[in-house]
Amino acid sequence: MSDDTDEETEPAVELGEGERVEGAPLARIASRLTWPQEASRVREKEGDATIRTPDGPRTVATVLDAVDETYFDTRQTFLSAVRSEIGTAPIPTAEE
Repeated sequence: MSDDTDEETEPAVELGEGERVEGAPLARIASRLTWPQEASRVREKEGDATIRTPDGPRTVATVLDAVDETYFDTRQTFLSAVRSEIGTAPIPTAEE
């Protein structure tokens, strides 16, 4: 049952007030696809999408050009291949 109180609750996670980071999270791009996928099909579907990387925003097509895989049997295979190329360091904000 829900409580019928008029108290407003604070958000569970406080949002930052800094500049937005350009690009989408890699996981968001991967969630829009079904698996398995060939790298060429990923490039056709999401190649123009910009993802966040530790070195700044990059297009999916640019990252796939540097990845040796041509076929991704699972979402995890795709994520691992791309993360091995872009790294897993924190994503800088526009202010950094």
